[in-house]
Amino acid sequence: MERTKLLIVVTSTGQYPGGKLKTGLWLSELTHIYHGAKAGEFDVVIASPRGGDTPVDPMSLKPIYLDKRSKKYWGDPLFREMLQNTESLNNVSGMLFDGIYLAGGHGSMFDFPDNADLQALVGSHYASGRTVCAICHGVCGLLNVRLSDGSFLITDKKLTGFSWFEEILAGRSRVVPFNLEAALKERGADYTKALVPPIPKVVVDGKLITGQDPFSSGKMAETVMRELEQ
Repeated sequence: MERTKLLIVVTSTGQYPGGKLKTGLWLSELTHIYHGAKAGEFDVVIASPRGGDTPVDPMSLKPIYLDKRSKKYWGDPLFREMLQNTESLNNVSGMLFDGIYLAGGHGSMFDFPDNADLQALVGSHYASGRTVCAICHGVCGLLNVRLSDGSFLITDKKLTGFSWFEEILAGRSRVVPFNLEAALKERGADYTKALVPPIPKVVVDGKLITGQDPFSSGKMAETVMRELEQ
């Protein structure tokens, strides 16, 4: 039996403009889906816009955010080595997987939205009926994806993503390049969010699955795995 193939996309951006404030991948948004995929014996490819090393947001490594699963993987030298040697999106641009998953972290806001390879990958997967997933700031990678008729993929789609209220709470509202919640709504998406940020929020609209924030990582992984195992 052929193994399920999953492409996980992570950011290559480790700093905000100016070079003083660090950012990168939010670790738990990778570890939970990675754990589920490996437990399900999936073939997993991790890719990033530039390939090579994936910067990890230092905030996601703080004890308050570093859950047991993420702590275990972060302490695994083989996992750390894998993050240092991601494929480039250009190298996987012509490939098809059973699912594509866009992990978040503020870094993705700088190198996901306008990446032509990522847009092509997401568009081709969605058009062929494959599962497209994105969590937190990774949802910004869906913003500029167009379908064959020229319309935006997310127009009239039910979805979620990191809210502007959470951006303010995180103290990043003045340094992010745009308001993700507002941008999603401007594209005509049917955006919803949890009443209180720590409550996990996952939205499924056909083959499109989105999660709101890091607190949704576990529920998001479970939902995606359930969809891919069908």
